Amino acid sequence: MARILIVDDSRTSRRMLKEILGEMGHEVVDEAVNGEEGFVKYKELKPDLVTLDITMPVLDGIQALSLIKKFDPEAKAVMITAAGQREKMIKAVKYGASEFITKPYEKEVVEKILGEILNQ
Repeated sequence: MARILIVDDSRTSRRMLKEILGEMGHEVVDEAVNGEEGFVKYKELKPDLVTLDITMPVLDGIQALSLIKKFDPEAKAVMITAAGQREKMIKAVKYGASEFITKPYEKEVVEKILGEILNQ
């Protein structure tokens, strides 16, 4: 299964996503609380996939995605969004986001999306 880095400023969101990923058999290699920390950990750990919350302090998910893609053009990134962030989602696609998952998490949706991305 995949090695995944979770980047989200919400402890609750990280915990919920980590639980779902663990049930799916994936390994969460680490967690970060903002985009800057997420980028540093991505470079260090080189995970198979990174999840990035769009709205975070220091660097938001789109800024972090841009840095990650410059560092690793093959990076697989899933953006985590709240409802009503359509413009930010469009921007994230331009920067190379693989897919989106909307909060609150639905296990079946997470499984489907990650399955599609990891099997590409």
